[in-house]
Amino acid sequence: MRAIGECPTRTAMSETPDLSARMARAKFRSWHRGTREADFMIGGFYDRYANNWSEDDLVWFESLLDEDDVDIMAWALKTQPTPDAIAGSQMELMQKLDYVHIPR
Repeated sequence: MRAIGECPTRTAMSETPDLSARMARAKFRSWHRGTREADFMIGGFYDRYANNWSEDDLVWFESLLDEDDVDIMAWALKTQPTPDAIAGSQMELMQKLDYVHIPR
C-alpha cells in the first residue's frame, strides 16, 4: 500500500535509463540543437559514429551535448582550444568534419 500523495511511478521514473534509451535521447538532442548548422554538425557526427560507441564514448557525447553549440562548433572547427574534459579521440573525429552532409 502506498502513502497518500505518493506517485505510483516514482520508482520507475527515478531508475537510470538503459543504453538504448540513452542513445535515442542523445540522437534526438544531437539533431535538435536550435540551428541547422549545429544540427548538421552534431547530428551528423552522431549518425556517423554512434553505432560503434562504447559506454565511455556515450558518456563523453552526453557531456558534449550539455555544452553550448557555439563552443562545440568552435572546438570542431579548431577556432578555440578544446577544454581538457572534452579533448580526446572523439573530438579528433569530430574535427575531421567528414560526416557533415548538407542537402541541396
